[in-house]
Amino acid sequence: MSTSKSPLKDILKTSLPAVIDLSSQTVTWLIEAIFIGHLSTAALAGVGISIQIVLLTFAILLTFVMGASIIILRYLGANDSWNANHVLAQALIMGTILSVVIGLVWYFGGTQLMLLIKEDEPIARQFGAQYLRMASYFAPIFILNFIALGIMRMAGDTLLTMKANLLANIIHILLLPLLIFGHLGFPRLEARGAALAVGIAHTIGFSLTIYYLRSRKSALFLSFREYTTPNFNTFKKLFKLGFPTTVEQLVWAIGQLIISFFAARMGVVALAVHQVFLRIQSVLSMAFQGFALASMTLVGKNLGADEEHMALKTGRVAGRVALISAFIVFLVIIIFHRPILSAFTSNPEVVEFGSKVIFFLAILQIPKAVNIVFSGNLRGGADLAWLMWLSIFSVMTFETFGAYLLAFVFNLGLVGLWLIQSVDETLRLTLNYFRFKGKKWKILDLH
Repeated sequence: MSTSKSPLKDILKTSLPAVIDLSSQTVTWLIEAIFIGHLSTAALAGVGISIQIVLLTFAILLTFVMGASIIILRYLGANDSWNANHVLAQALIMGTILSVVIGLVWYFGGTQLMLLIKEDEPIARQFGAQYLRMASYFAPIFILNFIALGIMRMAGDTLLTMKANLLANIIHILLLPLLIFGHLGFPRLEARGAALAVGIAHTIGFSLTIYYLRSRKSALFLSFREYTTPNFNTFKKLFKLGFPTTVEQLVWAIGQLIISFFAARMGVVALAVHQVFLRIQSVLSMAFQGFALASMTLVGKNLGADEEHMALKTGRVAGRVALISAFIVFLVIIIFHRPILSAFTSNPEVVEFGSKVIFFLAILQIPKAVNIVFSGNLRGGADLAWLMWLSIFSVMTFETFGAYLLAFVFNLGLVGLWLIQSVDETLRLTLNYFRFKGKKWKILDLH
């Protein structure tokens, strides 16, 4: 691989399908939120909390996605496909075991967490518990598809993962009005219908994922023989590499959940606005993750091929692409904020309240986008412990104490919750940039 060529073409080739893939998932959740929001403000608040609980439990699975992906990237960079396929199968074995445990947690534990929503009538709690219980029936499908698609994306198969996710998301969107509102003779299931729609859709999407992994269209191949033959040495490597990322993402998800609980103490309207912001943020974050994913993939493969200079160059170019994209997003949010908010709810109180604080959502995108990319660069270099400790520090400092101080002590309310996140992302971006520039690569023992 030449160190003189620009990595921009490779970044765009890998990242654009990933942007569509990841964004399509969160756009689908946005459309679901719009349907749920038209049931009631309480439904929007309750289901929003349930989805955050699902995302919190999914963070555990990043042990296997990230651990497997980092090893696989090094193997692919060294043209060792056999070992790459072996690691994929072992990650799916562990995912299968965990899927049963996570499904039980969703089924039995979600109702208790709903008690944290402050309201006179437990309507939001009921909607949230119904959604989470229905989703629990599909936990094995969600989890195996999440792991398989995550590893395929990071291996560079972004075009295939885009097709699988688009199929699932289109079906999800088509089923939503039928199962939530009971159109065309279907039963009106409301929150349960939303969860059933996503379960059916991702079951179909999972079948396409397995087809790709068995048809040799992917850079990886799923061997059923490997899938039924556990290798405990490989498990140890997956845990060792993936555990810091799981802790990082779990801590981050807990921080976001804490902020949502702060919003919940402000009442249902503030929580509904906060949930709308989270849905918008999730779409934007997934778009930025597309650039980070491409950068991580190329950085990891370059390091596997002993091309350190190209790894550095790729990371810097991806950061510039993210910065330009984030500035465009900032302008779109500022200019079109009222139509965006109105799409989620017909409640004028929610729209008016959201309009007063949406600037803080918009400005957050600039440091967040670039930080997501530089975090991806560091993952490509396997510098995972750094990201874990930085996440722990930032959540304790900003999402917990800082958010509480700004929201309640200084009486900034929801403004305080979103302002503190901009401060957090700016500091982390600065630290991650200099960490990446210092070439803190980790040498992996692959054998």
